[in-house]
Amino acid sequence: MTSAALIGVPDVTEFELNAWIGLRLAAVEHALSSWVTADAPQGLTHSAPAQLVAAMRYAVLDGGKRLRPLLVLAAHEAVCAAQGDASFDAAMHAACAVELIHAYSLVHDDMPCMDNDVLRRGKPTVHVQFGEAGALLAGDALQALAFELLTPQDGSVPEATQARLCALLARAAGSAGMAGGQAIDLASVGLPLTESQLREMHELKTGALLQASVMMGAQCGAPDARAVAALQIYGSAIGLAFQVVDDILDVTADSSILGKTAGKDAENHKPTYVSLLGLEASQAYAQRLLVQALSALDGSGLAQTRALRALADMVVNRAH
Repeated sequence: MTSAALIGVPDVTEFELNAWIGLRLAAVEHALSSWVTADAPQGLTHSAPAQLVAAMRYAVLDGGKRLRPLLVLAAHEAVCAAQGDASFDAAMHAACAVELIHAYSLVHDDMPCMDNDVLRRGKPTVHVQFGEAGALLAGDALQALAFELLTPQDGSVPEATQARLCALLARAAGSAGMAGGQAIDLASVGLPLTESQLREMHELKTGALLQASVMMGAQCGAPDARAVAALQIYGSAIGLAFQVVDDILDVTADSSILGKTAGKDAENHKPTYVSLLGLEASQAYAQRLLVQALSALDGSGLAQTRALRALADMVVNRAH
């Protein structure tokens, strides 16, 4: 299994985000590839059907920004900087679990009954490649596997930590989080929304899982109340900023850069920050959310927040 040594802090005077990301992405990719397999779970004799596993691996591996796992690991490092790496296994399980939930949501969102998209991460969507039934089952299986990862039976993750992580992820993915936001999104097509209504939709659909990523990383350690409160604000601001920027990129970038179909929101008459506020106002709002996130870190009492700061800047100022 992946060791903490694989993601040591780069030996540089100035923090280099690309170096930091490169080491952690390698560890996450290795772990995901190891865990999304046809092997029978511990204690069972039946392995998963090969075609189902192929669809799961197609949905998860070799693509995506991995922002959510990176936030888990950055928050874990911020909280556990002075605690050693005893909780590293919990953080890696959490990082991969949240990415599996994100991957399952994309598989289902792309299906004809939802957003009906044919391009994701620069390649055909899962239902195009494996059929609608195959995509539906792959998403279901990825969701289940996420919670299996959070509850390893080998003693590597304390049971109390398992319970905290499961609760955080379940709330973020459920009816009061990602699924609820998607329901609002589908019901809002062609309808005018106020800024408050649009913010609520995005906070649930996209923001909840991003905020949960931060909090799951923190809860792998032992954060104090001050750090928890600050990281909640940070996660909320970054979660909303990500979707604001996504709305901006939908009208300013093309499909080859995005890796998904550009202009889809306008084509489907979906409310976005750009359609509501305009492009320049949306860009300014994203910058204000960045300031809010960084200010929260300033008051967190945490010494090692360089990765969280750099990720926040990357989210707001990204080109795809």
